Amino acid sequence: MKFQATKLTDVFEIEIEPHNDERGFFARTWCAEEFCRNRIAPALSQCSISFNTRKGTLRGMHYQAEPFEEAKLVRCTRGAIFDVALDLRPGSPTFHQWTASTLTADNRRALYIPKGCAHGFITLEDNTEILYQISDPYREGAGRGVRWNDPAFGIAWPAEVSVISERDRTYPDFQAIA
Repeated sequence: MKFQATKLTDVFEIEIEPHNDERGFFARTWCAEEFCRNRIAPALSQCSISFNTRKGTLRGMHYQAEPFEEAKLVRCTRGAIFDVALDLRPGSPTFHQWTASTLTADNRRALYIPKGCAHGFITLEDNTEILYQISDPYREGAGRGVRWNDPAFGIAWPAEVSVISERDRTYPDFQAIA
């Protein structure tokens, strides 16, 4: 695997290294040893999928409150997404900044999002599916979020939002909850 640092501290875009032959290819998508070598905690507690029927579906920006933060490794297994990580770690040199990667079933890239960062995405194609590998189990009552279009962050989404939940659409301004 190739680990490419992004502009956010501890956020990585990860590419597979396929081994090709006449059958197709084989590649690792997760390896505890390689994650440790890249200073990424290799904990894995649960895996989840998100299926989205329509292009323009926006989910996010979500995170878990202390002490239940979770790191995520996000991969698009069908379709395409614009995947965003937002640094909400007060002591981080990249606090309040965001980065994004286009993840597709074809490019097979993943985005690693550490604990303390919010995560969200918008689908770029109909019938898009996302696989999450998550470091800690979801805790009822610990889920939090910031609004996808909050001016405090200025996330430049590349597509118009056509589907969004009431919860994601109505988070208050970040300054009001900071």
